[in-house]
Amino acid sequence: MNPRVLRAAGPAILVVVALVALLWGLAFGGGAVPLVIGDPGAFVRWGLPIATLAVNLSAAGLVGSLVLALFALRAGEQEFDTALDVASISAALFTVAAGVTGFLTFLNVIPATVSADAAFGQQLGRFLVEVETGRGWLITTIAGAALTVLTFAVRSWTATLFVTILAVAALVPMGTLGHSGEESNHNTAVMALVLHMIGAAVWLGGLILLVAVRPLLTAERMQSVLLRYSSIALGAFIVVAVSGTVRAAIGVGTWAALFSSAYGLLVLVKVAALIAIGVLGAIYRRYLIARMGGDAAPGRTAKTTPARGSASPRFWWLITLELAFMGVASGAAAALARTPPPTGGSLPEQTPAVVLTGSPVPPELTFERWLTSWDIDLLWAFIVGFGLFFYLAGAWRLHRRGDRWPIYRTVFWVLGLLLLFWVTSGPVNAYQDYLFSVHMVGHMLLTMAIPLLLVAGAPVTLAARAIRKRDDGSRGGREWILWAVQSPASRVLTNPFVAAGLFIGSLWVFYFTDLFRWSLYDHLGHEWMVAHFLITGYLFVLTLIGIDPIPYRLPYAGRLVVLIGIMAMHAFFGIAIMMQSGLMVSEWFGAMGRTWGATPLEDQYIGGGVAWSIGELPTLILAIVVAIQWSRSDDKAQRRRDRQVDRSGDSELDAYNAKLAALAEQDARVGR
Repeated sequence: MNPRVLRAAGPAILVVVALVALLWGLAFGGGAVPLVIGDPGAFVRWGLPIATLAVNLSAAGLVGSLVLALFALRAGEQEFDTALDVASISAALFTVAAGVTGFLTFLNVIPATVSADAAFGQQLGRFLVEVETGRGWLITTIAGAALTVLTFAVRSWTATLFVTILAVAALVPMGTLGHSGEESNHNTAVMALVLHMIGAAVWLGGLILLVAVRPLLTAERMQSVLLRYSSIALGAFIVVAVSGTVRAAIGVGTWAALFSSAYGLLVLVKVAALIAIGVLGAIYRRYLIARMGGDAAPGRTAKTTPARGSASPRFWWLITLELAFMGVASGAAAALARTPPPTGGSLPEQTPAVVLTGSPVPPELTFERWLTSWDIDLLWAFIVGFGLFFYLAGAWRLHRRGDRWPIYRTVFWVLGLLLLFWVTSGPVNAYQDYLFSVHMVGHMLLTMAIPLLLVAGAPVTLAARAIRKRDDGSRGGREWILWAVQSPASRVLTNPFVAAGLFIGSLWVFYFTDLFRWSLYDHLGHEWMVAHFLITGYLFVLTLIGIDPIPYRLPYAGRLVVLIGIMAMHAFFGIAIMMQSGLMVSEWFGAMGRTWGATPLEDQYIGGGVAWSIGELPTLILAIVVAIQWSRSDDKAQRRRDRQVDRSGDSELDAYNAKLAALAEQDARVGR
């Protein structure tokens, strides 16, 4: 088959195969079987999963096109504009599909006869505003409409970056819907689904964009873009594989159910499709991409017209086959969303702790459980994993080319990320919902100890030295990192006084407003809390002891003064917590039904003591480091002065001696 025909047929094959896989999955898994009570009708039973599939595919076209444009294409050229056009069309389809899905979800939840009367409209309005599921689809639809306009209007780097962030955020409400919100391990299931959706969207959408921009690129340019896409796709594949495994394990429950239930068999079909996609990606990355550009170096664009059809037909056959397998995986995923899992979506016995957190009260926190308790947060597990990989890869790249990177900086970075994983996925995460004191331990580590280690790792300096500079007008990791460091927002946030204000001010605002309550009740609020305190702590430490570039740092004496002030305000915060006569978020910590350990009010007092005492230790270490850097700075300045004197003499001392001699001579004349 002609490669041009394959390029044109690829997206159509994706949609057709996905639809066939969905219909088969619904028939096989029973996702469209009539309900005994309150059946919404065949139109809703079959139409709702089809609309959901349309949402998933259009979301992929939206997010994947934007991500690939940011990291592989050149702004201001037709290839970049085409990517945004694809994203705009996808966003329009996403908006319509989300609206239809929300409407069909309403008919599925509240079987009602569609009519134009006011009663039906009021019922629909209450569903969209008052019911969580309805609000989720309403927010998604509104976000899709906004993205449709934005992707059509923007064409610059910075604007596209912010639109991409909004597009990824638009997928988050969808992750809270469906079985994930009804099962035990609710937070893990929701986060696994959200990450799975984002990874799949980046992976599939990027492949769709490759098909769209191929006629615009020379063979050499296409080779460069494909290499960059394959790197992005590899990261997305890891996210999809790990998050999908976690999500499937929660839904299936046991190995026996994996092979004996319809849900488990649909999972196996999806897994087989994803493995096939991974194998195809490895084949064309290893064997075919290198043959596309001839002798041209990757990343250099030939000054010729696009070499249409220059890629081998075998390559485009593999791309089309990959799209077909992605259709199978997408259809199976949509069918799984409508198929009851073997676990039955059941929660443990409805105790107060289960109602509040989704899980029963854990066993008493002993010394042993400080070392053995785990509650994995997938988001931060991925951040830690990728952070370790890219940092170590950068250090190894410098080593291979003969450059030196201090081993102690690598050790600090690794320790910092391991401590971050322990806080976000270990005993702190497992017990912080039940013990305020444990929550405060995690907070102190996030905002003070972990940033101290990470800043010492100097990741921006390593990235600037290790990541290859792009020379074809596109932006890679190095360019985006340096842009972020040099942006106006960064100049404001890294101002020493702004960073110090955010560091200590957010502490008071968080705990003495409803932000603390939000972080307990909403997992999204919890993730925001972790990210916020980690970032504000990092910025504050960076302004004091970091070597990564920032526009301005205080003199060492000024840094010590700021630190002393921060220590005083931090200690006062801990004392304020200890002096509380009432329980903070009493309907949460006071209603858990915990029968072991200190009472909630006593535990809150302990948490204040943690903030006052343990929290001051990293600040004291910071002060010592600043003092040491100050001393070394003075020593370096003196050595520079000594070298200058050795080379050219001490001009200031010579001038002073000459002045004294002149005064002495003048006195001698006056004395005569």
